[in-house]
Amino acid sequence: MADAKTPTVVARVLRVIEHPAVKIVIPVIIGIIAVVVLHKLASHVSWADVRGDLAAQRPWVLLAALGCTALSFSGIAAYDFLAMRAVAPKAMPARVPMVSGAAGYAISGLLGVSYLTGTAVRYRVYSAFGLDLVKVSAVVAISWSGFVSALLLLFGALLTLHPTGLSAILPIPELVETTLGSLLLAGYAGYLIWLATGQRRLSSHAYSLDLPRPAQALGLTLAGLLDVSGAALTLYVLLPADLGPGLPVFATVFVAAVMLGILSHAPGGLGAFEATIIAGLGAAGRSDVLASLVLYRLIYTVLPFAIAAFGLAIAATLANRGRFHVASSTLWRALKPVVPILAAALAMLAGIVLLVSGTLPAEGTRLELLRDVVPLGVIEASHLVGSLVGALLIVVAAGLYRKLYRAWLFAMALIGIGLIASLVKGLDWVEALSMAATFATLRLLRPAFYRAEGIALFRLDRRWILSILVLAAAIFWIGLFAYDHVDYRNALWWQFSWNGDASRFLRASLIVAIVLAAVVLNSIISHRPAIRELREIPDVVRRLVANSEDTEANIALTGDKLFLVSPDETAFIAYADTGKSLIAKGDPVGEVKAGQALIWALRERAYRAGKRVAFYAVSPTYLPTYLDLGLSILKIGEVARVDLRGFTLDGSKRKDLRQARNRAARDGFVFAVVPCAETGPILPELRHISDAWLARKQGEEKGFSLGAFTEGYMRNFDVAVLRDPDGRIVAFANLFQGANRHELSLDLMRYLPEAPHFAMDALFAEMLLWGAETGYRWASLGAAPFAGVENRELAPLWNRIGGFIYEHGEHFYRFEGLRAYKEKFDPVWSPNYLACPGGLAAPQILYEVNVLVSGGLRGLMK
Repeated sequence: MADAKTPTVVARVLRVIEHPAVKIVIPVIIGIIAVVVLHKLASHVSWADVRGDLAAQRPWVLLAALGCTALSFSGIAAYDFLAMRAVAPKAMPARVPMVSGAAGYAISGLLGVSYLTGTAVRYRVYSAFGLDLVKVSAVVAISWSGFVSALLLLFGALLTLHPTGLSAILPIPELVETTLGSLLLAGYAGYLIWLATGQRRLSSHAYSLDLPRPAQALGLTLAGLLDVSGAALTLYVLLPADLGPGLPVFATVFVAAVMLGILSHAPGGLGAFEATIIAGLGAAGRSDVLASLVLYRLIYTVLPFAIAAFGLAIAATLANRGRFHVASSTLWRALKPVVPILAAALAMLAGIVLLVSGTLPAEGTRLELLRDVVPLGVIEASHLVGSLVGALLIVVAAGLYRKLYRAWLFAMALIGIGLIASLVKGLDWVEALSMAATFATLRLLRPAFYRAEGIALFRLDRRWILSILVLAAAIFWIGLFAYDHVDYRNALWWQFSWNGDASRFLRASLIVAIVLAAVVLNSIISHRPAIRELREIPDVVRRLVANSEDTEANIALTGDKLFLVSPDETAFIAYADTGKSLIAKGDPVGEVKAGQALIWALRERAYRAGKRVAFYAVSPTYLPTYLDLGLSILKIGEVARVDLRGFTLDGSKRKDLRQARNRAARDGFVFAVVPCAETGPILPELRHISDAWLARKQGEEKGFSLGAFTEGYMRNFDVAVLRDPDGRIVAFANLFQGANRHELSLDLMRYLPEAPHFAMDALFAEMLLWGAETGYRWASLGAAPFAGVENRELAPLWNRIGGFIYEHGEHFYRFEGLRAYKEKFDPVWSPNYLACPGGLAAPQILYEVNVLVSGGLRGLMK
């Protein structure tokens, strides 16, 4: 009983883990806790005090903070420069990794880690210079080694030389702190010594990584020191001098704040970072600390982003006018793939500005100027419109990230409305200028966006949902903080007056909450696994399947696919739309030239929809066409075919099949093939067998590349059955039969739990003999996943991963056993490929295929 229940328990656990709510809950909890803590720590501070402290900040302090920021970004730029010299020193000019690293961090620092990882940014940039995923991953890993080394060195030095830093926060004896610091320093020294011995390669079965030389490692550590110390010092010089804790305590709190900000997934760690700094430094109730944190955000996050945005906009303008020099052309080539990310960040920043402006009190003198010109109702309406536009902009940012033309149009319209609302609601000329600058920049970036049809702008994935929820909570807290002195009462909702800032904040917050809740709810509902609805199979598809010699064409009759048919109806492609990709199952069916045109047509359909295109389980027939599309070709296994001319069960390899067939004959079991026209009366019996088989497997019906038992599907095929002496069917298989008796194969093979152990082998043996006697040329035994994928040192990363899974994945799936079983028939092996976009898209496509076939990880395990 335990064994039977185990898959159910595992499936339930996986169902919980895979649920979007679980993936969101931890960051949301961190965000909520941060907002609550931040509200309590700042409960005795007024917005007027913070504004006063901002105005009182001394210019030399701001200049020092700017210098520290420049110091930090010089370290960030050096990361990729040094890593590129270690991995591919001649792949590109030195300025490319330096500028790409700094600009990429400035953009991703505003968006947050939810949207952009270092690998994704660098892959977009460096792939333009011919680097593959293996080398890009090596650059990222070596860059991170500099950051980690700097942290070890900094903490080791602080704990050893100032043994009161960590112990001032945690109850740790000074001796323990000094010992821990010494161990960290010794570990770093040991790392350098190990590199100096020549042992500079880390290897596993799947990949290998050349580590930097000692001099390069020291350079990376120096870059890390510049990065971390520059960022920390930017905030440190902005903090009031009388705050109390020294540099060691501050450094510890700063690193903890950065880590919690990353875990919160909010853009820039907004909220979690501030709460950790205030709590860790014991700065509750201090308006000057809050002012320092606001300035830190402006100087270290917003200013570098603005510089990167302005630089890319200028580059885009020069590129469109053809006024680039050779050096500038190289930089534009590197940074052009980052343009959609920049546009998304611009839209999000504009949305944040409008939302924050809508939560803060209006400038009284400017509002007075409008009193004699604009009615109060217009002021109230423009305030609501501005907040609504801000909420929609942070949603539309996701569409800009995906290069959607409609998202660009929508963003341009929203920013224009936001500009007008900024002026009408309170003559906020700074906000209006920021909207105008954003509008102009997005206008210059127009060529990066192409028309996309059939994609909902207000459907977000989990990462965007997560960031928007945490971001909205942080902005809502800003409003609560600004109006903390106002006593809440129901009348505030209906109070309309020139001084009713708190009332306007409440109404705007309600509108924003309703809009965001609707977007999130729509996104969650839209991303639920779709129930497989059976579609009507067009007559032309049935005709082309019947005329195809390839038995795999029959999988098009499952009813869970879409079809792209050539204008002359001589070929079709069966595919599925996952929401992110159009994935074809197999090669086109029909005439070759028409099939080639259909491959391009599907690629163009995916392009217009802003989706990827992939072709799963394809043969070598159309490989040149897939390559012409710019797709990568990955081997995913091999297909076994048995030559049925003169086929027998003789020989030692087929002894088991021969014995099973003889045993079935002695015990009175009878094999027969029931024509499809006569399957109606036996379908209820076959349904009973199928249900019993599924129940024993603790599984569900599959799809896409595998058949599922439905009466409509089963009526398309002859069915091979094995009957017991009483005439009862105990096992069956539906037969795929190619035209001109070229090939025979089977799809579903199912049996009763009480059937004898030899039933399936006997059925399989009889099917092969029947095919040989009937005159079929080949019998397809199906694919062996990852078979024939070479796992060699110089092989591509995908081959090494596939080879590793094939060699070491026996615990999860009988890869080698499956191939060994098929080898008994002396088959002819032919390769099976996946044609898809390269780089990080391949594992994503394979996961989407798994969702189509099994419903995700849970279905795969079941």
